[in-house]
Amino acid sequence: MIVTLTQQFNFDASHRLDHLPSHHPCHNLHGHGYVVFVEVTGEVDPKTGFLIDYREIYDAVKPLIDQLDHHHLNDIEGLPIASTEYIARWLWERIKPKLPILSKITISETPLTRCEYRGE
Repeated sequence: MIVTLTQQFNFDASHRLDHLPSHHPCHNLHGHGYVVFVEVTGEVDPKTGFLIDYREIYDAVKPLIDQLDHHHLNDIEGLPIASTEYIARWLWERIKPKLPILSKITISETPLTRCEYRGE
């Protein structure tokens, strides 16, 4: 049986998109309460009844969330642009080696917007 599991993580952070025109609101320093959904997909182990223990997802992702939480995203090493698109890729590149069954990262920076990333 193939399933997809999703675990949610939250972090708060500031950023600027200073490459945008100065009249654009995101050019200014501001922050968001980000919601991150990490999805893994694969075959359920018939012995355990699990695809993976949620704790394994947590252990792979939480240290990365801690690097972002209550930080200024423009200062994060390896994050060239502090947009949701680049944050999703930044997370993917660091989670995928630990969780090869990673299938999607979804990030919401407001209740009305979200970005989905499935790797290159």
